[in-house]
Amino acid sequence: MTVDRAQQEKRDFIRMKIDTPLRAQITGDGIAAEGLCHELSGGGMQIATEHYLEPGTELEVTISSEHGHSPTLRAKTHVVRTESEGNIHRVGMEILEILH
Repeated sequence: MTVDRAQQEKRDFIRMKIDTPLRAQITGDGIAAEGLCHELSGGGMQIATEHYLEPGTELEVTISSEHGHSPTLRAKTHVVRTESEGNIHRVGMEILEILH
């Protein structure tokens, strides 16, 4: 049995369930979306938002600290997949770059 390398790479990072508020700014057009980050790993994240995000869309994401301190994470990402249930969209994103 062979393992698809892309699938294996997805398993290289531990996924953390965090359920933390986030803000996403679509690169280049100024549209912002807010939602919750449900899972975070070294290579990506899964969020839930009311704003539909098309696969391939690039975003700058800020995940807020639960304690009101500096942002926990700022990252450049792109949408890998979007699954919609009513007006809630579960979005899988790959982290392209960590921003300071």
